[in-house]
Formats: sequence, C-alpha cells, structure tokens
Amino acid sequence: MDLKEQQLLRDFNIEPTNKVIAEGLGAAYETYSEFINELRNYDITLMDWRFYNDGKAWLTKGEYKWTTTRGTNKVKPIFWLSIWEGFFRISFFFSTSVQTELQNLPISQETKELIKNAKPMGKTMQFIPVTMNITVAQQLDDVYTIAQFRKNKVK
Repeated sequence: MDLKEQQLLRDFNIEPTNKVIAEGLGAAYETYSEFINELRNYDITLMDWRFYNDGKAWLTKGEYKWTTTRGTNKVKPIFWLSIWEGFFRISFFFSTSVQTELQNLPISQETKELIKNAKPMGKTMQFIPVTMNITVAQQLDDVYTIAQFRKNKVK
C-alpha cells in the first residue's frame, strides 16, 4: 500500500486535540478511535501528547504501568504513536535478540516480513524498529499481538 508519508502535528503551537487528529487522519480516524479505546483491554495507557524538539513533532507513547509486590510503581514503554496524513504510525523497538521470536508470533505474513527485513540500529546495543502504518481496523490485530509480546516478554 503506497501512502503519502507526510507527518502531521509538526507545529509546537497547535496541540493535538481530537479535532486536529481527526482532520489529519481522515477516514483512518475511526480506526484510531477504536485503537485508543481497545488499549484499555491490554492495560496500556497513552501518556499525554508531548512535543519533541529533536523530531519537531507531537508524539505520544503507549505505556504499561503496574505496581510490584513491594509497592513500587513501574512503567514500561510499549510503543510510540505519531499522526501522519491519512494514517497513524505505531513504532515498537526491540532488541535484536528477540527478532526470531517476533517473527514466530501469530501475526500476518506482511508484518512478519516487516520484522524480518528490519535493519538493526544502535552502536552498543542493537535494536530493531517495527513500524506499522495503520489505516484500517484489520491491521490492529498485529499491533495488539506485538504490544502484548512487548508487555509480557521484554523487560
């Protein structure tokens, strides 16, 4: 699927309200809304939108929060979310050591190829990005499966 890849929410002065996001996503806004609502079932919450100067864009992050048996509050970042013209992008980052396990998850062949072809990044600690451009609800099953893997498997 060829998508015009133009990242939105690049102006520090325009905060990402639901209206602004809906205008940018167009038809994909319904899928975005479904995704945001479904995250509760995975105990994942979105942090507040934040403007990052290094990438000059508003981003949010999906986080898993829990309390240990000793009462310590813990937070694990699960994914990054950005808004693009006509789609939203979910970006996961994994150690290269779990690349094969990721490919063995019950996900689509297209997503398995994406993981297989991911180019390692980083100098001292190698990691792979798994970046998915979401336009329709059928793509969300893979996102949920990978998010659950990250939540349960990766420390």
